[in-house]
Amino acid sequence: MCQLLGMNCNVPTDICFSFTGFQARGGVTDVHRDGWGIAFFEGRGVRVFLDPQPSCESPVAELVRHYPIRSLNVIAHIRKATQGAVGLENTHPFMRELWGRYWIFAHNGNLEDYLPELDGSFLPVGQTDSELAFCHLLQTLRLRFPAGSPDRLALREALEEFAAQVRPHGPFNFMLSNGDCLFVHRSTELHYIVRQAPFTVAHLKDQDVAVDFSELTTPEDRVALIATLPLTDNETWTPLPVDRVAMFAEGSYQPA
Repeated sequence: MCQLLGMNCNVPTDICFSFTGFQARGGVTDVHRDGWGIAFFEGRGVRVFLDPQPSCESPVAELVRHYPIRSLNVIAHIRKATQGAVGLENTHPFMRELWGRYWIFAHNGNLEDYLPELDGSFLPVGQTDSELAFCHLLQTLRLRFPAGSPDRLALREALEEFAAQVRPHGPFNFMLSNGDCLFVHRSTELHYIVRQAPFTVAHLKDQDVAVDFSELTTPEDRVALIATLPLTDNETWTPLPVDRVAMFAEGSYQPA
């Protein structure tokens, strides 16, 4: 299985600290060596970095780890290939346009006998079940909301229904964002933490690195982090509800 990392904030924030621990899971502290990627929303634009090399050996990952890109929504993925060859076209996260906005999607799981009918509006470039599911999802949303983008609650309801249709085919942990908020669906493992005042010291589980966030933040800052497995060993991470779509907005967990 792959590893997922997401961040949603109320002010633009860099993910360098969390990515330092996450990067190690791509071949040092875990076996996920089949590529990695990360996407940063900046206004209506998106910076996407992809590399089919293991993140622990990737010069691109080193660039990202030391590049304090500030974003309200970030999605990252470390791949353990189950379907599709190791290659750039099969590296998450995937990006498509819908309703005049970029959408970013990453998936952890393995969907078997999943053969949705696509109408050609969105087509996969690679061979992964993940990109196929993303194309099917966007097609479903486009047909359900022909007048344009719905509000967040209607969108979450549609994602809940879509996830329920896909789950019988296998684990369907995913992250999805259009830069407005972050949607997360847990099938097997996904945990989250919300960092807000009073900020304290956090220590990574995968690297001997610590940061005192009280020195880097203001009392109004709020940052939600979501990861397959907790990234720190001195903070309390909460498992997300199974088989539900969670929404994170303005750095807060928005339960259904």
